[in-house]
Amino acid sequence: MITLKNVVLRRSAKVLLDSANVTINPGEKVGLVGRNGAGKSTLFALLNGTLHEDGGDFYVPAQWRLAQVAQDMPETDQSATDFVIEGDTNLLAAQQEVNAAEATDDGERMANAYMALFDAGSGDAQARAQALILGLGFKTTELDNPVNSFSGGWRMRLQLARALMCPSDLMLLDEPTNHLDLDALVWLEAWLKRYTGTMLVISHDREFLDAITDVTVHIETAKLNRYGGNYSKFEDMRAEKMEQQSASFAKQQDKIAHLQKFISRFKAQASKAKQAQSRVKALDRMEKIAPLLAEAEFTFEFKEPASLPNPMLSMSDATFGYPPPEDAPAGTGPTVIVQKVSKSVLAGQRIGILGANGQGKSTLVKTVARALTPIHGEIIEGKGLNIGYFAQQELDVLRPADTPLEHMIRLVKETTAAGKLAGQGTREQDLRSFLGTFNFSGDMVKQAVGSMSGGEKARLVLCMIVWQRPNLLLLDEPTNHLDLATREALAMALNEFEGTVMLVSHDRALLRSVCDEFWMVSRGGVEPFDGDLDDYQRYLLEEAKRMREAAKEAGKTAAAAPAPVVVAAAPVTKAIQRDLDKIDTEMAALQLEKDGLDQKLADAKNPHEIGQAGKRLKKVNADMAALEERWMKLSEQLESAGAIAG
Repeated sequence: MITLKNVVLRRSAKVLLDSANVTINPGEKVGLVGRNGAGKSTLFALLNGTLHEDGGDFYVPAQWRLAQVAQDMPETDQSATDFVIEGDTNLLAAQQEVNAAEATDDGERMANAYMALFDAGSGDAQARAQALILGLGFKTTELDNPVNSFSGGWRMRLQLARALMCPSDLMLLDEPTNHLDLDALVWLEAWLKRYTGTMLVISHDREFLDAITDVTVHIETAKLNRYGGNYSKFEDMRAEKMEQQSASFAKQQDKIAHLQKFISRFKAQASKAKQAQSRVKALDRMEKIAPLLAEAEFTFEFKEPASLPNPMLSMSDATFGYPPPEDAPAGTGPTVIVQKVSKSVLAGQRIGILGANGQGKSTLVKTVARALTPIHGEIIEGKGLNIGYFAQQELDVLRPADTPLEHMIRLVKETTAAGKLAGQGTREQDLRSFLGTFNFSGDMVKQAVGSMSGGEKARLVLCMIVWQRPNLLLLDEPTNHLDLATREALAMALNEFEGTVMLVSHDRALLRSVCDEFWMVSRGGVEPFDGDLDDYQRYLLEEAKRMREAAKEAGKTAAAAPAPVVVAAAPVTKAIQRDLDKIDTEMAALQLEKDGLDQKLADAKNPHEIGQAGKRLKKVNADMAALEERWMKLSEQLESAGAIAG
């Protein structure tokens, strides 16, 4: 078990934990919560050994294996699959021992090394890694892409997959859902429910915490308070505790006042001096109950829109996607993502936009937000439409060197130039006051945005959107960097907003509290989704399972499938087809040999026999990998020539 006894933990001069105590038992799944800056990530640094306690006693079993998501952005040309496989530290160590043993020609050492490699799961390592990658939202066509070819958010998903690949007794997850959309989050939730080790999670997603945790540890006033139960139960128990503390404090204050009154009245009288002194000692011995200091709540509101056109907009036979890249060959067409959309968005609607990863949710929102132009069809906007758009990458739009006040001054100039002012205050003092309502007060209005946290940047973006008094809000994953208090404030503000909301989010609590209807973006179209979010989660899990099974089938096909049907009869395609047929035959033979060697390693007792079988299996695996790569390249050549049917 993990124990902290009277632990003191400092960061610079700030005391984050002061005489803190907590016990975490093996197998418990713990949600670690507390205000921003309370010390959650610092406690993780203590648990993973990068920080040491400044006082008290701290213990984690030395034999426990640790898994955590690396926070650095990976820079490597390794394929996504190979990168994730390397997260299996047992397998990596076993492979290194095999390499070392082979260099010595020591038969017994080689035999032991190959057995350890087999026991570490070398046979199914690739399948395990690819199941994790696909579960986190990657396409089957991306499994062998270099890590460097992915954007930052997708590379962080690979870091998460790598952590899940690692065999562990203790797992530390710091905001694991930040870079995920809802389908990947639902998959991760299901995976973590099956995890058998001890787990600590920092997250601002209440439904995620509710689903995967059974204990909550709250950091408050430099103490660790343990509550049995998930986040919702913690909230209930804490509210009850606060109520009791408030009542106990009031009762104690009455008692203190009574003692003080007696002391003041009789301390000067010799006959009562002894009793008065006794009351003084009783007062000194009394363990004072702290007054209840409620955490400051953050709230904001959207001002009433200047106008409410109805419909807000109408989409007529619209096709959405991306234009060809500037360096694309002449004649290259646009990339179509969603097509034949004919829908209206009405005043007051609250639409949650659902859809598995890559189906086109963000493409739809970007097109409505005018960041993309429809490829076909048209979008007719209502007169006076004023869009407030929070994009997934909205934080990147902020200028790191500028201050919040400079951002607001620039927004005033742009809004004035566009003729869209709607009665907002535009003087510097007005802007300072408005920033203050979003907790940008004092010197913070003059602080460079680049030095701010992700949550502070997200709050600034919200502040700028609210100031514009929009009547249509397009929110694409607005909660990625928001803490629980700000998410609650956003949900309340959206519920009171009189305009229209279109929301893409992996935060199910926000979707449930804000949206009263859902659109499903799927298979190139947009249709109403009649179920609720629980129905949608079931759909996503079934879809993920279908994708994994399809990937397995594709792997089998690549290894030993019948030759593709050739439609064209050109000499070049015939030559490619002959090579493919030859590879299929060789792959089938190697697969049979591999199956036999796997069985031999499982049954063999003689060290020399095990060593020889392990050596041959390594060669067979390498040959199969090379043939698979060759098969893929030839297939692409054949497909580009239009010679593969169906």
